[in-house]
Amino acid sequence: MRLPRRAANMRASDNHLERNFDGTVIVNPTKNEDTTMDKDRIKGSAEQAKGAVKEAAGKVFGDKKLETEGKTEKAAGKVQNAIGGLKDAVRGK
Repeated sequence: MRLPRRAANMRASDNHLERNFDGTVIVNPTKNEDTTMDKDRIKGSAEQAKGAVKEAAGKVFGDKKLETEGKTEKAAGKVQNAIGGLKDAVRGK
């Protein structure tokens, strides 16, 4: 992300700012909190994947119970992922 020319007077010694060859300032997020997703998003995505595998296995083997479990886990993962997305939005990520 490039900042306007007037931001060039910012301290280039800050860890998250760099000067480009033409003198413009580039924001370089190096802090862990600037680049990571919320834990709920990660767990939700994993839950969705696990649910999708169970659902597919249930369909292949004709096991309605396993298929239903997969659909339920997939839906729960979507909700958890959405909650993590809201947390990220509140933090401004």
